[in-house]
Amino acid sequence: MTDEGIRIGFVVSEYNFDITMMMLERAKAHAEFLGCEVKDVIQVPGVYDLPFALKRMIKHEGIDCVVALGAVIEGETDHDEIVIQHASRKIIDISLEADKPVGLGITGPGMSRGQAQARIENARSAVEACVKLIRNTKDYK
Repeated sequence: MTDEGIRIGFVVSEYNFDITMMMLERAKAHAEFLGCEVKDVIQVPGVYDLPFALKRMIKHEGIDCVVALGAVIEGETDHDEIVIQHASRKIIDISLEADKPVGLGITGPGMSRGQAQARIENARSAVEACVKLIRNTKDYK
């Protein structure tokens, strides 16, 4: 991997599709802007399902980092909090186990649909985090 040739993958939740697909488009465009090669995209049913696909994708030699994208919108119960807590915990575990960065581009919990739409651009921050982690730690492998 060269500094300019970071190979990035995306795992994106289909739940709240109208929001997550816009997040994916913004994230892919930002990755390309930063000189990354977008290698693959896996769509999963929901945020709770992200860790499974992420673990499989991150094992590939041709992937340097993965960005997890999703939107967890508040409902009538605490389900949104449970989903994001468990998914985010597993995501960091997978990142550390694989020794590869994972960008957490999941918005929520406790947000309305309008707040989720306002946070679509946050997907770019997850890409930025992956790229910075690779570039700033490349000498410490």
